[in-house]
Amino acid sequence: MQRRTFLALAAAGGGTAMLSTKTFLQQAATGGNTARMPALFIGHGSPMNAIEDNPFTQSLRTLGQTMERPKAALIVSAHWLTPGKTSVSVNPGPPTIHDFGGFPDELFAVQYPAPGAPDAAQQTIAAVKSLSVHADHEMGLDHGAWSILRHIYPDADVPVFQLSIDWGKSTAWHYALAQELAALRDKGIMIVGSGNAVHNLGRVNWQDPAGAYDWAQQFDAFVQQKVESGDHQALVDYQQLGAVAQMAHPTNDHYLPMLYTLGVRDAKDQLSTVHHSMAMGSISMRSFMLSA
Repeated sequence: MQRRTFLALAAAGGGTAMLSTKTFLQQAATGGNTARMPALFIGHGSPMNAIEDNPFTQSLRTLGQTMERPKAALIVSAHWLTPGKTSVSVNPGPPTIHDFGGFPDELFAVQYPAPGAPDAAQQTIAAVKSLSVHADHEMGLDHGAWSILRHIYPDADVPVFQLSIDWGKSTAWHYALAQELAALRDKGIMIVGSGNAVHNLGRVNWQDPAGAYDWAQQFDAFVQQKVESGDHQALVDYQQLGAVAQMAHPTNDHYLPMLYTLGVRDAKDQLSTVHHSMAMGSISMRSFMLSA
């Protein structure tokens, strides 16, 4: 029985056959899983998704129950920006970072105690030849990471580490850096970009939770068409759309994580949609997976 099938059956049976944390970590340490891992882009949206039960979070739970289980998850989040350098977290016990304000106490009480992945982090540092990647010993998990992972892996038993975004570098620079990370997928490391295909907080419409402005729909459709056709250059050059691109991303911190997912794509990968919806007029929750 293939491992993916086993995990799906175990989840359907109440999870009684799922691996324990200890067993999983032992297998990870001994290299028990060498299948090519998927690459994901998750539109994480509001931090409140961390504690809400909705179609988006339900899709993440289904994803975690059915896809191949990685040795470690590498998260490229819109919320770890390090202008002037690129860093990788080597923290063996990353704390849960509540990097937001104005939300209910219930959200601030959430802890996601996943172990770090220092060995996988060192492999990531070694994989990058074009620049010197800084080993960060203090970084925890920002909400771009834990707000989605607590639905995908609710037991917090998959090791997690993060790669920062050197904000200010060009989109072409980030896409090229991502390509250097592609081989990590063959080492049991799942690569996850966490941002949003459309993200303009200044135009959020609180009165229309499921609505979308025309320009937001237009840019989201552009992303969909170019991802499906494999036209990554158009996505790198997205600012050529002019005013629509500027409205969709007044700043590109939430756009750049998608380029890391696309940059590790293999020619044999199949594209599948994890979730799609629009939120509050100016946010796209588009999420997709690339898998062999």
